[in-house]
Amino acid sequence: MNVYPFIEAEKARPGGNVKRSCELLEVSRSAYYQHRTGGPSRRERDDADLTARITDIHAGSAGTYGAPRVRAELAAQGRRHSRKRVARLMRGVGLCGRTPKRWRTTTVPDPGAALSADLIGRDFDVAAGQVDTRWCGDITYIHTWEGWLYLATVIDIASRRVVGWATADHLRTDLPAQALTNALTSRRPTGPVIFHSDRGCQYTSTQYARLASQHQVLLSVGARGQCWDNAVAESFFATIKTELLDRRAWPTRAAARAAIFDWTEGWYNTRRRHSTLDYLSPAEYEAAAYSSRPVSKVA
Repeated sequence: MNVYPFIEAEKARPGGNVKRSCELLEVSRSAYYQHRTGGPSRRERDDADLTARITDIHAGSAGTYGAPRVRAELAAQGRRHSRKRVARLMRGVGLCGRTPKRWRTTTVPDPGAALSADLIGRDFDVAAGQVDTRWCGDITYIHTWEGWLYLATVIDIASRRVVGWATADHLRTDLPAQALTNALTSRRPTGPVIFHSDRGCQYTSTQYARLASQHQVLLSVGARGQCWDNAVAESFFATIKTELLDRRAWPTRAAARAAIFDWTEGWYNTRRRHSTLDYLSPAEYEAAAYSSRPVSKVA
């Protein structure tokens, strides 16, 4: 019910008391006087300013950030707001994040292969100081007009950074072997590294085992048919497909490969806020770990 006419009538009455009328009708005097002027309230002005910032952040993420990551980016800019308020303002202007699709299996187990033990046991909570001690990886596929393009990754479990990756038009062991070689070249680990994967024939092959042995890489595999045993690698593929690969058609393998490079090295590793890392990017998380500073959290 609109109570302002009653307050106006009381104000017009000799001896009328606006303050008392607002108290009885449970209306703040500032709201009443704002109603009289006909302009937006301070809260409305603040919401408009915050909505503009939210829109810029959402656009900067190529339309992928939902309320939690938008809120984390605002906090990094010195503006702390509740998640509910951010979500409300995003709904008001039709903004939302992108949700991953269900995953599919791409690697085929080799029933005759000699399997390594599971050295991870779904323990993906690795301390910041243990960067480059546990890696994981997998292979996924991208449809292009020229045919399939396959992507193999190596991800640091502590920082969630993609430390090595490779693409090819085939699924031979050369593909994940190149991804691992790239990771070893770029990171140069000083001690043994566990590399965890599924039971795909590429990862259980003699060629891959030989490469790992030459570089102090201890191979680890999950159980048959258990996607959660390699959840970090699966999560990355869900993210890159949702935020990049499934959003457009790819006429050529070269175009897809260039986009993967730009997204991985220019966005995911360096700028994209990761929920597991308290909404830091992998690069920020590693910088804090290397400098021996405690990793700050977004409240």
